[in-house]
Amino acid sequence: MLEGRVAVNGQVTRDPDLRVDPARDRFLVDGQPIAAAGRLYLMLNKPRGFVTTAADEQGRDTVYACLPAELPWVGPVGRLDRASEGLLLLTNDSRWGDRIASPASHLDKTYHVQIDRVADEALLSAMEAGLAAGDDLLRVKRASLLRAGEHNSWVEVVLDEGRNRQIRRIMAGLGLEVLRLIRVAIGPLPLGQLGKGEHRELTPDEKRALDAAVAASASGQTRRSE
Repeated sequence: MLEGRVAVNGQVTRDPDLRVDPARDRFLVDGQPIAAAGRLYLMLNKPRGFVTTAADEQGRDTVYACLPAELPWVGPVGRLDRASEGLLLLTNDSRWGDRIASPASHLDKTYHVQIDRVADEALLSAMEAGLAAGDDLLRVKRASLLRAGEHNSWVEVVLDEGRNRQIRRIMAGLGLEVLRLIRVAIGPLPLGQLGKGEHRELTPDEKRALDAAVAASASGQTRRSE
């Protein structure tokens, strides 16, 4: 693609992050048509230090270094920043990915966050109450203490919206330093025992569970707005 060998709907593109619809768009490689690949739904345990893009101008490692070269193209569903770790979904079904990642879906995302303070009830309540950031209110849906040492602790944080660097901004606003941030679940899908840098396909049951969770959340939002 970067060499200009790929055309989408008659137009040459060098953008590996271009969003396409395999069901409607036409693809040529070196002037020859190619058929759309089958739907592919992957989960990856993203390592710390990898960026969630297909290519990086600064030459940093990307999540695609964790995937085999022969794998059909897949795009990330949402983002994890470079310093964050854990569950990342990838797919070539862009419409499905948009539904999962959309803030309107209010799909719960669960994180384990290590901070440089022993969290008490007041601090956990402050995370849930939120803080103002311009016109936005940054808050978490739930926060609970997992375990604590002498000078730091691990907190489980659940978000149901997807603002940019939301957890890090909340923690910074409360005077906290994030030492590690790991996404451990998206909706009903846990990261489980998947090794660092490893990937696997979602099972049909996992895919159906995610779809059902998005549908249930959308239905709940509709009822609350009526």
